[in-house]
Order: sequence, then structure tokens, then C-alpha cells
Amino acid sequence: MPTVNFSVPEDVKEAFNNTFEGQNKSAVIADLMREAVDRAKGQQRAKEAYQRILLRRQRAPVITDTQIRAAREECRA
Repeated sequence: MPTVNFSVPEDVKEAFNNTFEGQNKSAVIADLMREAVDRAKGQQRAKEAYQRILLRRQRAPVITDTQIRAAREECRA
């Protein structure tokens, strides 16, 4: 298994060591890294979905308030 080295502030290191005392810290770090990767992928998917929505809105037909009101009235009749 490869080794990864990161520099972190001393207070973060101390908090991490205190919080995860007695646990396999390598496993904890690996889980946190997986979560970070999943979160980043989810954010990218959300960004791409948002861009697709914006593109669809640009191609959508323009409908006026009057047309919307008329369609509502027609459906109610």
C-alpha cells in the first residue's frame, strides 16, 4: 500500500490524534479521503446538472405571463 505525506497545522494534528486515539489512523484517513473524493464528485455532478439546466432554459420557448394565465384558465374550464 502506498504512503502519502501531508503537512497539516499542529492544532489539526493534535485534534485528530485526540479524537481518533486508539483507532487505526491510516484507516480513518483513508475513509476521510474516500468521503472527500465522493463529495467532490457529487459537487461536480451538481455543477454539470446546473449547467445543463441553464442550457435547456436558453432553448426553452419564451412564454409571457398572459399566455400562462390563459393556459391556467383554459385548464380550469
